[in-house]
Amino acid sequence: MNKTTKKIFLIGSVVVPFMIYCVYYYAHVFKNAPYRFAEFKSFTFEYGPGDTLINKYNSATGDYQFVDTHDSLIKMNVHLPKELLLVLHRKAAEQGLWDWPSDERGDTTLRRNGHPAPRYVIQFNYQRKSKKVVFDESFEGDPKLKAANRELIKTIQSVLSEEASHQKNN
Repeated sequence: MNKTTKKIFLIGSVVVPFMIYCVYYYAHVFKNAPYRFAEFKSFTFEYGPGDTLINKYNSATGDYQFVDTHDSLIKMNVHLPKELLLVLHRKAAEQGLWDWPSDERGDTTLRRNGHPAPRYVIQFNYQRKSKKVVFDESFEGDPKLKAANRELIKTIQSVLSEEASHQKNN
């Protein structure tokens, strides 16, 4: 056997079966993934200083209440289109929400400008499962986890505020 024949034999007997196995294995993994957008039902988002979660959104009902810059409680109905829900689902998957611990609470006695640290509650609901995360800004865990939480929260808040202003103007 010459060198070329040996390489072809090696590729045919080792690399090709490995690639076939990978495709077979990962096709089942992704097909049976517990958090697929096809099974997405709704998400809720609540936040506020300490235990006072006065700002709330529920995508199932569209109920959205928040405190504006004038300390007034605004209640409105904001239904997110499927495209924006897909954006939020993908952002949650990108940040690894499914692997986060459910309880990321910090020291509730810490204060910022006289107010307790903000608390955020994010819950994504699917047909077979749901994931709920409680995150305090005072959480003393992994900095990468805190950054991922902040990034997801920032995305959710920007999508909600943009859609609320869009629906308000129409």
